Amino acid sequence: MDNDQHLIAFYRGESPDHQGRMINDIWAFSPFWLEHTHDYIQWLFPIPEAGRFNAFAPLLTPPLQEAFAKNSFLRQQQQRSLDVMLNFFGLDQDGITITAQPDLSIQTHIWLKAGGHNHLRITRILRSLALCHQVELARAVQQAVIDIGTLRGVVSETSIQYWQEALVLKQP
Repeated sequence: MDNDQHLIAFYRGESPDHQGRMINDIWAFSPFWLEHTHDYIQWLFPIPEAGRFNAFAPLLTPPLQEAFAKNSFLRQQQQRSLDVMLNFFGLDQDGITITAQPDLSIQTHIWLKAGGHNHLRITRILRSLALCHQVELARAVQQAVIDIGTLRGVVSETSIQYWQEALVLKQP
């Protein structure tokens, strides 16, 4: 199966990722697993560039971007992936409004710290959403993580800048 077919089959729940995990399996994993496993985010939120942590993940090609544009089910599946990650980050989504959960704190939600791999994940999520024709949702997430990250945490200016630039959609 080629790159594009594999990602579409994964998103449809018809084929596993490179580790044999189906998309529903990943959605059901615990916050501990989501924090300490680094090779799933590339499947849930593909981008055109290869990542450092998973050489086996498919890349978001122009035909895949077109598939997301035309197929509402693929976009809904990505929105479900976003729900999982927002919950992991201590955030809630209501339509395109993203808010902090009542228990969101720097002690329990590591992304509120100055840096770390979760900031890279957030950048990837923003970029993938936008490239997969969910720009309005990407902007809502972007605004929320910037606002909440600076008000409730100590997110670095470098991360904020990456998040601000994540929606500048240049193709490789």
